[in-house]
Amino acid sequence: MHVRTVSFDHPDAVKLNDQVQLEYVERYGDGEGDATPLDASMFVPPSGLYLIAYDDQDRPLATGGWRTQDENPEGYSDGDAELKRMYVIPEARGLGLARRILAALEEDARAAGRTRMVLETGDMQPEAIALYTSSGYVPCAKFGHYREYESSLCMAKFLTRP
Repeated sequence: MHVRTVSFDHPDAVKLNDQVQLEYVERYGDGEGDATPLDASMFVPPSGLYLIAYDDQDRPLATGGWRTQDENPEGYSDGDAELKRMYVIPEARGLGLARRILAALEEDARAAGRTRMVLETGDMQPEAIALYTSSGYVPCAKFGHYREYESSLCMAKFLTRP
């Protein structure tokens, strides 16, 4: 397994994003998936990063990215990086891919001068909640596109000492 930096509009990123959107629809039954506005420019270093994990046959298995939030201050703190589109295809779950991508994203955000990683997930994603909790994330004030939704859970982890 190897992890590569790709653009958010790379064909493999689009494919995995489509798959995670279908999973959101299945879990939340809302028919829309995650409507948070995103575009490829948000994940260009040093203001962000997008990663895909591939197997030995070059098949995309997992994805994740971070973006700065300096231009979107409502609910964010100065120096925040926001985790987006963490996803592992069903047949590759349990292999530690999400944890590996999360660690790489945290390290990159730290190296880019970000002080805190924040994320929004939902209460119908217990696997994600378990990953983030076991990785040191704690609940924080709600932010972002879904901050008014009861099912929205926001978490944060300092990347440097506060």
